[in-house]
Amino acid sequence: MMNFSVGVEYALHCLVNIIPLNRPIGIKDLAEFQGVSESYLSKIFTKLAKARIVQSTPGVKGGYELTKSPKKITFYDVVIAIEGSQPIFQCKNIIAKAFTNEALEAEEDEDEVPCLINRTMLEAEQQMYNFLKEKTLMWLRETLDNELSPDILEKNREWFQKKLVQN
Repeated sequence: MMNFSVGVEYALHCLVNIIPLNRPIGIKDLAEFQGVSESYLSKIFTKLAKARIVQSTPGVKGGYELTKSPKKITFYDVVIAIEGSQPIFQCKNIIAKAFTNEALEAEEDEDEVPCLINRTMLEAEQQMYNFLKEKTLMWLRETLDNELSPDILEKNREWFQKKLVQN
């Protein structure tokens, strides 16, 4: 089965926690909160910045912040930023090399032999991406706010507020 890297998960967790802050937060603090190394998270945020999902603000009170409304940043945007845009299924055009394909070879160029498997896999991938395009960071934030206990939400808020005051 296909897998997205854990980088997508860390990116989404960090981004959803940036939403209520309304100011930049440093990689060090985000890494501490997530329990991951700064260098690993820095690589993820470099990809997010390159995709213009976050921007970096230098200085003592600097860090990362969203570049646009969390209503406009989708799961798809994050997946593409972290994983890239290569298709999940990599067709090797096996049909063009098949023994039963000899008749087609005489009529068509081998690169033009249609592959129903490839087409099906690409359609499935597109459906998944369409679903991910419907889920935004704001949807995630609102869903977490409704589903997590008030105690957890308050502890998270207090943790981040403490870090912002320290910086």
